Amino acid sequence: MKRLLPVFLLGLLFLTARLSAQSPAVATISGTILDPSGAAVPGAKVTLQRKGAVAHTMSGAEGRYEISAAAGSYRLLVTHASFAVFEQELTVAAGEHLDVPVRLALDRASSQVVVTAEPFPAPRQTVAAPVDIVTEQDISQREANTVPEVLGVLPGVSFGQTSRIGGVTSFFLDGGNSNYTKVLVDGAPINAPGGAVDFSPFSLDNISKIEVVHGAESALYGSDAMAGVVQIFTSRGQTAVPQLDLVGEGGSFHSARGSATLSGLAGPFDYSAGYARYDTEGQGVNNDFRNQSFSGNVGWQFSPLNAVRLALRDNTSEAGVQGQILLTPPELNEYSSLHDFTSALTGDFATGEHWRHHVGVTETFLRQDFNNPLSSYFLDPDPFDSCTGMPRSPKAVPSDFCDFTFSAHNSFNRVDIDAQTSYLGRNGSVTAGYFYEIENGYLSDIGSHARRNNQAGYLEARYQFFNRLTATAGVRAEDNDSFGTRVVPRVGLAFLARKGDDTFGATRLRFTYGQGIKEPSLDQSFGTDPCFPGNPNLNPERSNSTHGGVEQSFFADRLRVSLDGFYNRFHDMISFGEAMLPGCGFAGTYFNTDLARAAGVNVNIEAKPARWLRIVAGYAYDDSLVIKAPNATDPATIAGNRLLRRPLNSGSITVNAAYRRVNFNVVGYYSGSRTDSDFLFLFLTPRTPAYARFDIAGSYNVGHGVELFGRVLNLFDRDYQLALGFPGSGREFRGGIKYRIGGRS
Repeated sequence: MKRLLPVFLLGLLFLTARLSAQSPAVATISGTILDPSGAAVPGAKVTLQRKGAVAHTMSGAEGRYEISAAAGSYRLLVTHASFAVFEQELTVAAGEHLDVPVRLALDRASSQVVVTAEPFPAPRQTVAAPVDIVTEQDISQREANTVPEVLGVLPGVSFGQTSRIGGVTSFFLDGGNSNYTKVLVDGAPINAPGGAVDFSPFSLDNISKIEVVHGAESALYGSDAMAGVVQIFTSRGQTAVPQLDLVGEGGSFHSARGSATLSGLAGPFDYSAGYARYDTEGQGVNNDFRNQSFSGNVGWQFSPLNAVRLALRDNTSEAGVQGQILLTPPELNEYSSLHDFTSALTGDFATGEHWRHHVGVTETFLRQDFNNPLSSYFLDPDPFDSCTGMPRSPKAVPSDFCDFTFSAHNSFNRVDIDAQTSYLGRNGSVTAGYFYEIENGYLSDIGSHARRNNQAGYLEARYQFFNRLTATAGVRAEDNDSFGTRVVPRVGLAFLARKGDDTFGATRLRFTYGQGIKEPSLDQSFGTDPCFPGNPNLNPERSNSTHGGVEQSFFADRLRVSLDGFYNRFHDMISFGEAMLPGCGFAGTYFNTDLARAAGVNVNIEAKPARWLRIVAGYAYDDSLVIKAPNATDPATIAGNRLLRRPLNSGSITVNAAYRRVNFNVVGYYSGSRTDSDFLFLFLTPRTPAYARFDIAGSYNVGHGVELFGRVLNLFDRDYQLALGFPGSGREFRGGIKYRIGGRS
């Protein structure tokens, strides 16, 4: 036995060496996954790649992960629905244990992340304000072309449009006026100073997401955010192989649309650039419309927390203006042209584990031209009426109304600088910021240049208690050249009342209160007509906005119901009234006289009864009221009426079925009757009638990057009006092809 023992040990050693040579020692990679604030991220997928996936795991409740593989070089990939993808190249030796901590950045394009409601991106479930998000997938499934198409189905949103296509398109949110919502494109405001946004030229080309935040947000965004904020985001490149998307579409009324978008991702550099054009002869006389847009978005990501980005968007449109053809003869020669340009240069940086900094410089250029060179109709047989002597179209027809010729040109320029610094703790953050703005404008109405320099300081705090209650509080001191200094606060709570189970899921409660302000428009402050001057002593229009709601999920999130109630009170609303001015007969100027309120509820239901089927339904009840309007002359605007063009009841339903290569989408929308004005004083109590319309869209993925699509707008060819006297579009067919080249990761 003593002689055999050394032989046995030698054989065992030889066998072990052979097995080790055949099966190299396994390496282990582990670490903790944290969000930007340093909190653990459970449920993140961790993958090791080398010519495909080698191994994968999920992070645990404390954000810890551990994964094993043979020695070699790999790409570590970490993904989560709310965060940007994390990638790192690494090499491990046999038997090595490598610690790789991961710090994720929130994905701004994710439907689970809200960018607009907070100083920096936040998970949707922790945001106190009600937020609606339109994703790139929503846009694609509906084959939608314009922003109003996708926003019009959201609860609390309504539009007024003064033409079948290309007419001035006004946006109303939760009962607020059309100039009470601040609209941003990649952070650049596109409201005319103190004014509204015309949504008619806004296409959806190269757009990745739209966020609609309800409630006064002036504590964060200053002037114009009286009823809420809308932000439109340009797409970013996401594929390592360059991706070229080509779209060609044609349809009724000699309509044609084409677009091309090139995007990609080269290491830390991402890029996206697009061009689109749409032309149509429209429906009826003088309804032609041409629209084109250029867009670009480039970014350099130094690390997950350090980046610079430049986003550009340029949009031009020309439209024939038909007029109120349900009440008057059509305008034969009136037309409008718009040019909107925005640029946004931003930088996000981290200094240390807890400090984050953001700097943004944006510029907006708006040009508006409205022209009616020839009179289209005249009073007959009276040869001495006020229309006589005007340049007259050869096709002019007799009418009971005068058609005045005119030419108007407006141009605006806004330059904004926003700098903020934030301290992020494990459960909370504090942000301090400074804002400076230069507003310039030329309006035909005042015949001169006007300028305002504004500045503001703001402070925002956010804290999460026990992983269930998130509290926010903010305040802003706004110093405006027109109205001086005003201070506006906001507070909010988001509470996870019940975590729930697979059947009766999470219950979330939210509450927010804020005050809003809006500066006077340039003509209201700086008008130079001696008999109709501007009023330099105007106060800002103000709002008090309260929102409270509940969100309940069922059946493992396959059914979600959200209900939000709101109460908005609007003070110091500006109206035009008579004034005693020397040397003038009839004269007037602007005063802070009016008071109104809007109260209601927005309901949203989303159901996924099958993996391939999604149903979204919304309902809005908006009880608006003019409380005081001493200068009102139009019957529609006197005290006791509802606010213009805001329906009491509205609703929508969207059904999407995506099965294998086929996608089918149905959208139905209902709007109740609305108080409106014909501006001709034809009716004692004018109202736009209620209507319902349906659109359908579908696509088929042929393969090899080719997709065929088509849609029918106003499927049942219903008559309706988006503004009194202006008919909506009749039934319209469109069809086309999409072709994608490249784009593989």
